[in-house]
Amino acid sequence: MNLANVTNRDVRAEIARLLVYPVKSCAGIEVQEALLTGTGLDLDRAWMVVDAQGLFMTQREHPRLALLRPQINPDALVLSTPEMPALRVALNVQRQPLFVKIWDDEVPAFDMGDEAAQWLTEFLELPNSTRRRSMTGAYRLVRFNPAHRRVSSLLWTEGVQALNQFSDGFPLLVLGEASHAQLNERLVAAGHSSVSIERFRPNVVLSGLQAHDEDHLGVMYLEAGAEEVLLKPVKPCPRCPIPNVDPLTARISPEVGDTLQSYRKDARVSGAVSFGMNTIVLRGVGAVLHVGQTVSADFDFG
Repeated sequence: MNLANVTNRDVRAEIARLLVYPVKSCAGIEVQEALLTGTGLDLDRAWMVVDAQGLFMTQREHPRLALLRPQINPDALVLSTPEMPALRVALNVQRQPLFVKIWDDEVPAFDMGDEAAQWLTEFLELPNSTRRRSMTGAYRLVRFNPAHRRVSSLLWTEGVQALNQFSDGFPLLVLGEASHAQLNERLVAAGHSSVSIERFRPNVVLSGLQAHDEDHLGVMYLEAGAEEVLLKPVKPCPRCPIPNVDPLTARISPEVGDTLQSYRKDARVSGAVSFGMNTIVLRGVGAVLHVGQTVSADFDFG
């Protein structure tokens, strides 16, 4: 990387936080550093909950997924919640292959077994049950088959074959601290409580930007020693109702979405509300991102 160019770029920021979401739509894990892979941060959205037909489930259908907290051990994925004993799913066990549906994509995956299915089904149906029941597993935990190449929309990546696992469509989500702070200012001014950035499920949180600078950044250059890391924001992230879900309680209230609706309609995504930028990896697979890392970029208003 030509570091001499860093000071000549329009903005200079730092990575303030890194978050990995091993199981789609469940709680994230905050880390100080993360391996960058071709599909984003290592093990991000590597697992997903599906229904009996193999259709992906998120907080849109089951807000209680926010209460599931994953932990990655050397040999197991552990899911915990205060309501039930933890579930331990071994990582290095041969699993049953199957196909699952996420948005318009049908992709190969591996079923994590009947014990995980029963545990998830009981957890998701717990509010409607007063006792533990024997269940066949209406919901199942699956892991993405890493041999499969799930490609992001080429219309947005301008032909770059950016890969992702079970994310909604792109490897990384980047959000600025200032954008989150501005939203909280509006919420408080309207008589609401401020909300945590976890509601927006970013992978990379940047400090040192003005509010929504991330909306208009070109290629982002990261200082990573001898490695050259290039990330490119490609698509504003249209927002569904998930930010209305409190990640600590799974309670739903509309003020977050309503507030965003008042000032974040984005013509680039047909007037949908956007918050944060979907981002692809241009270079740097195998590098390690870390909190405090310098990020520089020029504005791109094209």
